[in-house]
Amino acid sequence: MSTNGSGTALLVIDMQQEVVDSCPDGTGLINRINSLSRRAAHVGVPVIFIQHEGEDELLKGTPGWEFAAGLERASNSLLVPKTYRDAFANTELGDLLERLGVRRVVVTGAHSDFCVQTTALSALFHGFDLVLVSDGHAAEPSPHEDGLMPEALEAFVNARFRTLRYPERTVEVVPAADVEL
Repeated sequence: MSTNGSGTALLVIDMQQEVVDSCPDGTGLINRINSLSRRAAHVGVPVIFIQHEGEDELLKGTPGWEFAAGLERASNSLLVPKTYRDAFANTELGDLLERLGVRRVVVTGAHSDFCVQTTALSALFHGFDLVLVSDGHAAEPSPHEDGLMPEALEAFVNARFRTLRYPERTVEVVPAADVEL
């Protein structure tokens, strides 16, 4: 597998029908990710789709498990199935990024406060610089008694990553239109 000159990869996490259906701005999110994905492909940055396969939810082969309607997936994009919120846990993601010569990951997807946040933190732990796309992830209404709205959860995740410092790593939080690939 060849490496890319920028050392960057775009991660698209759990953009599956059931997940996106629960996000208030699912269509807008898909449009922003599609635009970023096209830009990445145009400059030779690998695009890696991460697809959750659960035992209780997102059962492989069900309509909800499929990628969301309208999400563009180029034929040269890569796919990593996962079973945990952390896309690095028991998957080939870390090895794949290493083979591709990736040093920096651009993170998008759903849900902000679950798989996106967990994978972004894990990327730092695994030695990657991080770009969290501030308008490239989405949440669903909190299932807990706190009743947090998706916009509050998304803003909370963005705020936490804006102030996050990690040894020998860079952390950026920028809108999709401003992501440097």
